[in-house]
Amino acid sequence: MEHEVDPRIACNPRPESKKTYRARLLATRLEAASDGALNAALETRLAALVEHLAPRSIGFYWPLRGEFDARAWIASWLAGDPSRRASLPAIRERHAPLAFHLWTPDAPMREGHHRIPEPASQVIATPDLLLVPCVGFDADGYRLGYGGGYYDRTLAEWPGDTLPVTVGIAYEACRIETGLLEREAHDLPLDAVVTDAHTHLTARIKARIKSRIKV
Repeated sequence: MEHEVDPRIACNPRPESKKTYRARLLATRLEAASDGALNAALETRLAALVEHLAPRSIGFYWPLRGEFDARAWIASWLAGDPSRRASLPAIRERHAPLAFHLWTPDAPMREGHHRIPEPASQVIATPDLLLVPCVGFDADGYRLGYGGGYYDRTLAEWPGDTLPVTVGIAYEACRIETGLLEREAHDLPLDAVVTDAHTHLTARIKARIKSRIKV
């Protein structure tokens, strides 16, 4: 005699919604961001990864509440070599790809969309490495952001010949260890995620770092 299968166990569990994760992890991130030791550890790991990847131009972000503030580290990185360049994203219009404008520590700023400061200069840059803020991330390197889709659209219409290396900036407490984020057609995994406790790398970036170390 055949037994009926309980529909609750007849299929794999559905991934938790991004909205649910976001509501929980924003609070977790805010708490982590207030810990100076975690920020110092994250900065040390970021510096080590960037040293191995050796980009010439980094696109980063103006920190919002709860996000790791990379400005002081970027300023130090720029000071190490006059040929290096840094840039911040500017939103030209809602739902459009981001444009990256050159930034220096003394650059004049203006208020952009969503009241986020952006360089007053209109000098466009095409970074070869992007620091991408994360609300959370999963084991496959997929990022949870605010849901606006700006980075996805930006990478889909990237102006350079090759895509930049994407490095997520997150706190280890915001790692999604049980389950995966919902996948959408436009989602791309990050190349790496740097946290206060680990540097999570894809196979592609591992190979790139290994080749640089050999040289």
